[in-house]
Amino acid sequence: MRSVGDIMVVGLKDGFKMFGISIMTCCAVTVCNMFMNYYLDLTAVENLVTGEYARAFYDAQLMNSKVVCSVSGGCLLATTVIMLFFYIGHYINSHGMEIGILKALGYSDIKIAKGFSVFGASVFSGCIVGYLLSFSLMPKFYELQNEEGLLPDISPNFHLPLFLWTVIAPAGFFALIAVGHSLIKLKQPCVNLLKGIARTKGKNRNVKDKKNFISDMRSSVLRSRKTLVFFIAFSSFCFGTMIQMSSSMRELSSDMMGIMIFIIGIALAFTTLYIALTAVIKSNLKNITMMRIFGYSAGECKRSVLDGYRPAAYIGFLIGSVYQYILLKIMVEIVFSEIEGIPAEFNFDFPVFFIVLLSFIIIYEGIMLIYGSGMRKIPLKQIMSE
Repeated sequence: MRSVGDIMVVGLKDGFKMFGISIMTCCAVTVCNMFMNYYLDLTAVENLVTGEYARAFYDAQLMNSKVVCSVSGGCLLATTVIMLFFYIGHYINSHGMEIGILKALGYSDIKIAKGFSVFGASVFSGCIVGYLLSFSLMPKFYELQNEEGLLPDISPNFHLPLFLWTVIAPAGFFALIAVGHSLIKLKQPCVNLLKGIARTKGKNRNVKDKKNFISDMRSSVLRSRKTLVFFIAFSSFCFGTMIQMSSSMRELSSDMMGIMIFIIGIALAFTTLYIALTAVIKSNLKNITMMRIFGYSAGECKRSVLDGYRPAAYIGFLIGSVYQYILLKIMVEIVFSEIEGIPAEFNFDFPVFFIVLLSFIIIYEGIMLIYGSGMRKIPLKQIMSE
């Protein structure tokens, strides 16, 4: 018999799926460490800042660093926790037989749950990459932040407490969360794990015709995968927020800031969308196979499995558009209101909004069509033999 450690080893395929967590933490640490490092280095030369205008600019820079870290760090932290919960639940469901055998042989839940601490490794890898990336960007970032020469010239310095808080602490924190959440998920009879019985809610309905079946199937998929609704909405939120914000930041701040926000937005959007769609298809392989056996086309399979997420995607995009407008309006009209060169007010950029919306529609619907057409390539023999 394999040991608990052997059973909990994450394979290459599972490791690739955890790449999403690494991307999330990498983006969070890149932004937060860059701004917080600048904050600490700037406060160290506070006594050298003289003049009313320079002092106002100094205070605005400190406030900007706090706001960016709070908003981006908090949002990405919450998303990473949800993504981690999803991974753990998916792993337990897909390895239910092995875990059920261990429980039947007398292994305690805590002993099995300890193996899930390995998920903290993906957080650590993302944090360390983000930390190193932030330091590579800092010289240019520091230069752009003080482009007008209002503040003393400063160079990036290493801050050990910041390293501990942005790299070491998150890895340990998420490892503990992984163990704790897995304990909750493991508190079920081992026979449920062995048989692959999932805890689902909802009433069975009689299927009267094809149209009703597709509608009922779509509703069932959404009810059984609520976390994936969040992922798809969040991917659209990131796309709508970051792409529009990057356009504004190139005018309000610098080209570097705009490009950085654009890259982070694209990475988060496509990562979360890939994770969500892959999980939806994989969790519904048998349903898709049975529909194909009974003569349903790939388009009908797509409508029953994927189209139910479309409202969440467009709502996420609209929320992201409003969010970036409110955030930038606060930054322009409150945080940097006394800084020369910053507009007195910030207005919603409708031309950019419609351009980004059109791009989103083309990309999102195109990806859905690709995944939908791929349903006809799912091998029936492999699925039916499972």
